[in-house]
Amino acid sequence: MTAPLILPTIDTREANALDLLSELRAKLSPRGDIVSEAGRKRTIELFGEPLSPQQVVERICSDVAARGLQALLEYTAKLDGKTLTRETMRVSAAELQAAHAQADPAYLQVIRQVRANIIEFQTAIRLSDVSLTRPVTSGGRTGTVRLGQRYLPLKRVGVCIPGGAAAYPSSLLMTAVPAQVAGVPEIVVVVPPTDFGGYNADLLAACHELGVTEVYRVGGAQAVAALAYGVEGLPQVDKIVGPGNLFVALAKRHVYGTVDIDSIAGPSEVVILADETARPEFVASDMISQAEHSPGSGVLITWHPPLVPQVLAAINRQLAELDRGGLARTSLEQYGACLIARNMAEACQLSDLLAPEHLHISTANPEQPLARLQNAGAIFLGHFTPVALGDYIAGPAHVLPTGGTARFANGLCVNDFLKRSSLIQYDQAALAHDAPGVRILAAKEGLTAHSASVDIRLQ
Repeated sequence: MTAPLILPTIDTREANALDLLSELRAKLSPRGDIVSEAGRKRTIELFGEPLSPQQVVERICSDVAARGLQALLEYTAKLDGKTLTRETMRVSAAELQAAHAQADPAYLQVIRQVRANIIEFQTAIRLSDVSLTRPVTSGGRTGTVRLGQRYLPLKRVGVCIPGGAAAYPSSLLMTAVPAQVAGVPEIVVVVPPTDFGGYNADLLAACHELGVTEVYRVGGAQAVAALAYGVEGLPQVDKIVGPGNLFVALAKRHVYGTVDIDSIAGPSEVVILADETARPEFVASDMISQAEHSPGSGVLITWHPPLVPQVLAAINRQLAELDRGGLARTSLEQYGACLIARNMAEACQLSDLLAPEHLHISTANPEQPLARLQNAGAIFLGHFTPVALGDYIAGPAHVLPTGGTARFANGLCVNDFLKRSSLIQYDQAALAHDAPGVRILAAKEGLTAHSASVDIRLQ
């Protein structure tokens, strides 16, 4: 019989509470220098030496940058066990059409519903061009300064879709559709050559339904490198988005600067702020739902101490009934915790310190703690708003900052696929009006050519 799951409980009245909280946050940050014994054996087998994940990624990315398609296909064979060619690497139009034709109509209807929800939300928040004029007078002449901000979509975006432990059409929807709303003309999907990835009929059917025609059966760090540097048959993109394992996250960090990226994601996570009105079985289900990503984290913060044992009992009951209960249990053992705060204000402070990917406010009046909170990727309000709604169907993208980066980072949205440029236009009278200010600042900085570029136009 499996022993009951017992999560670490941190009471803020304890002297070492902040140290324990810091340790918890450190666990949730992506690291590239930790090597498990299994990972050590695997890298020796594949690379001849015990490389860290960071070193593996650096080697793969450098090799793909140098040797292109040949290196990409070699790593696909070595790491994924699939021998592909330039032609078989790309999913054909016929394969996409066949998968769509054979798909369950109910499934396709859900894809359409979610797409419509995403389009509605992303369209509402999309930035639009700005234009303003500033009239000025100089030497009796009236001039005009015209200023603006122009937004144009990126031309080519790469989307990483996981495909190791499960198929993820939701990740396709939450990345490709915001890019489409932005107007990106070329959307490239890379997905591992697995039964849950590039050979998954449901995922391919979703691609066809969304009008995504450029799909490649490559994954991991080698796929990120191919997107970033371009290889024969797979041209370079401008930006890479989408979730993935540690190697994908580290590869995105490695190629940043050559291309843009959305974020460097760690384990999926949820913090639940709960009062005495929270139902233990609801809280338990939210903690488990993120933990089943494996890795994934679930943290309860409450100022009602009796809730903690009730939630732990509910977690143990539910784990025994779930297909991925074993994986969720392992994740909670590694990344789960219960925090007991003195009051709601302190609970909000603790949540902001953790800066979680998902924050669920499970209280009688969610707006009250919401007003005190600053840091979270997505916030779910009320007892009947499980995180799964944001993961699958609501409309905001589920690609969110993890590992405490919600302190300064944002979730993916349509505006991340737009490139903005400032527009500035002066006539001669307006130039004469602002010339003295340019001369003073240029003199302070010793950049006399700046002044000269103004003066020559006013002679």
